[in-house]
Amino acid sequence: QVQLVESGGGLVQPGESLTLTCVASGTNFIANTLGWWRQTPGQQRELVARLTQGGAVEYGAFVKDRFTISNGDAKNAVTLQMNSLTSEDTAKYYCAFQGVISGYGFQELWGPGTQVTVDS
Repeated sequence: QVQLVESGGGLVQPGESLTLTCVASGTNFIANTLGWWRQTPGQQRELVARLTQGGAVEYGAFVKDRFTISNGDAKNAVTLQMNSLTSEDTAKYYCAFQGVISGYGFQELWGPGTQVTVDS
């Protein structure tokens, strides 16, 4: 049993920055991958950035060096620094977990989502 706690969403103007944090909490689990996907109404979720415990990172093509994903202060946490935001970045952002949970085996989980709105 793992909970994904998301924070950092909000309203910003174009060109500004925002930081999202996701913390996976629970007992007896190993998070192999933590990352962020985003979704706008009527669209599929798309990868923003993800980080594995082995250190591999992957970004969505739209990122264009604007975003950086890194380990958070907590062991099972990830921070996404988003810079140079535009209105096209407006979406609901979801933290995603991939790992092993004791008693359940391999699991993929989604957080509840946090809204990011970029509007002038």
